[in-house]
Amino acid sequence: MQTYNAILWQKADNNKVSCNLCPHHCQLAPDQHGLCNGRHNERGIMINHCYYDICSASVDPIEKKPLFHFLPGSKAMSIATPGCNFKCSFCQNAAISMPRPGALPLSQGITLTISQVIESALLNKCSSIAYTYTEPTIYLELAADCGQLAHQHNLKNIIVSNGYMTPEAADYASKFIDAANIDLKSFSEDFYRNQCKGSLEPVLQTLEYFASQPHIWLEVTTLLIPGLNDSPTELFLIASFIADKLGKHVPWHISRFHPANKCTNIPPTSIDSLQRAYQIGRQVGLNYVYIGNAPGIGMENTLCPACGETVIERAGYQLGKYSITNNKCTKCGQQLDGVFANKTTAPLS
Repeated sequence: MQTYNAILWQKADNNKVSCNLCPHHCQLAPDQHGLCNGRHNERGIMINHCYYDICSASVDPIEKKPLFHFLPGSKAMSIATPGCNFKCSFCQNAAISMPRPGALPLSQGITLTISQVIESALLNKCSSIAYTYTEPTIYLELAADCGQLAHQHNLKNIIVSNGYMTPEAADYASKFIDAANIDLKSFSEDFYRNQCKGSLEPVLQTLEYFASQPHIWLEVTTLLIPGLNDSPTELFLIASFIADKLGKHVPWHISRFHPANKCTNIPPTSIDSLQRAYQIGRQVGLNYVYIGNAPGIGMENTLCPACGETVIERAGYQLGKYSITNNKCTKCGQQLDGVFANKTTAPLS
């Protein structure tokens, strides 16, 4: 298996290495793997053994990330390598984010190089590269190298992340990313500790850091899990944090839970619960709130925060009405938040 020298680590005593990529700060003895299963100590050197193991690659609508205010209607070349620094009980991609020890590589015949990723993106008329599906923090070296080449070909870079990274890793990522969707899974330290095997505060710090970077467009997602993070009090805390610390212009995606991994005994999120969360987001003053994974309830359209006009109509990943010109609502002229292209699409039937 090919390996790649890792970033953000330092030598420790007795030939150990100390990882500074995420807040776990794994101390690894020789031949020991980190909690993420993506890094290990090879004779006193920190190695990333996922750099050459792209386990998933596909062309997605950018709305699938989800990003609703960054080049809506465009396509993203989406890639991932195995591994994650969380162990979420409800993970829907557990087969690749939490592979069994010794199960690597998971590429199943995918042998894409960075150059081939870019070539595929251009061939499929993508506007961006998305580092997604697992946790891009784990393969930050690959994402950075790919991201630099992407920019040379006028492609944007997107990360879809749990936000569990050190300030140094967040700063490293900020050098090449143009947009991010970060999960804010809960506003409870107990939830992060018990359900994710992580902690809340580093995620909040990452969110605030990315929100402070004018060249990065930020959106936030919360998967609403019945009985675990869906109380009105917690939803108010999440929405208020977004409004007060990140900005009322930051879109909040409220995503419907479906049974997965170790949470197959929990039912899907009720529509009432999703709509209650939506109302809380609007009540605290967020300009853009969306409900995902619940087709047919009509909560995915983008509304002008000034006049209430539907400026982007959506059904799943398809766009219909698109009433934005020069980043402004065509009805009232209100400046809209995001990165938009001028276009016209046919109304959804």
